[in-house]
Amino acid sequence: MSMGKNILVAHGGGPTAVINCSLQGVVEGARASGQVDRIYAARFGAEGILKGDLIDLTDVPAAAIARLGHTPASAIGSCRRKLTDGDYPTVLETLKKFGIDCFFYNGGNDSMDTCNKVNELAKKEGLEIRVIGIPKTMDNDLDLTDHCPGFGSAARYAALSSAELALDASGLPIHVVVLELMGRNAGWVTAASALAKRLTDCEVLTYLPELPVDEDKMLADIEKGYARGRGLLVAVSEGICGLDGKPLADTGIVDGFGHTVPGGTAQHVTDQIIRKLGLKSRAEKPGLLGRASIPYVSSTDREEAYAVGKFAVESALNGESGYMVAIDAVREPSYSSSLSLVPLDKVANVEKKFPVEWIVEGNQIADAFFDYAMPLMGEAFPEYALLRK
Repeated sequence: MSMGKNILVAHGGGPTAVINCSLQGVVEGARASGQVDRIYAARFGAEGILKGDLIDLTDVPAAAIARLGHTPASAIGSCRRKLTDGDYPTVLETLKKFGIDCFFYNGGNDSMDTCNKVNELAKKEGLEIRVIGIPKTMDNDLDLTDHCPGFGSAARYAALSSAELALDASGLPIHVVVLELMGRNAGWVTAASALAKRLTDCEVLTYLPELPVDEDKMLADIEKGYARGRGLLVAVSEGICGLDGKPLADTGIVDGFGHTVPGGTAQHVTDQIIRKLGLKSRAEKPGLLGRASIPYVSSTDREEAYAVGKFAVESALNGESGYMVAIDAVREPSYSSSLSLVPLDKVANVEKKFPVEWIVEGNQIADAFFDYAMPLMGEAFPEYALLRK
């Protein structure tokens, strides 16, 4: 009879370009340990756990697991279901049914809350199940970690896409281009769009949700920027709000976690530019492409995503439980990172916002952000031919 551990990994919330790298780290780490018997994955996250619908990855060929490293989205499926108090006994029943010794939940704020509650309930029930949270969110808003796997790639996508749009806008400066980027209530990804100002000769204005937007001043700044004749890119976070605290574009829809679903911010701003300024304008919204683009993936992000998955397994097999894996980073004299554990109850449902001191004059991004983010975005950025200068 095997004495190895049975482990379960699940994905929660929106996927990223590197979420499967963490899954690869879990599987390959478990195999390398020599301490794991069965490796299970929940089909569509918490939904699969509640249904007892698990995927057995134990005998999946190594070559197939290796392909996770360049596969975007969630290879095992994720969901946006916020578990209720009545769901947790069912979760424990599934864990007991499959003899799970170690449980790993790969997700963001809400997923860490779920992870923490499973850990607490398992202890209360006297179950020896080790629970470790694996950080994942392109929003970069998990606390007590320098940054989150998924952010570096989303930021790289935002920066390069913004630069490409800025070059288009400056090469044919007849309209204002408004780009909407994801990130919900945190402006980390949208801030990366400001790199376009460094890479091109285009005017760039960036609006983050950490500061309320005075729409009249926004339109005045847009008019001034356009008048300079170098083209204008306006980057807006999907979650920006007006002075009244309400989203500029309020869908009135709430998701499974109780969060307001933002949307249409770029189109709203574009409509205002056309109607009130009389300028040509067009809205661009890459949406899901911003979190699922493998061609723009950051090598740093990919490597760290793999590492946090592997470290989670190693930590659980060493007896740790009730923690999330955190990334600790140093940037001088050169970038390097290491991993540690932080208590789940300290990160669950805590949202780390973009520092307001890094927002200059309402629509410019301070150098401090680029010092922070550039190493996370991977390879060097291209140098463009700017012959109009």
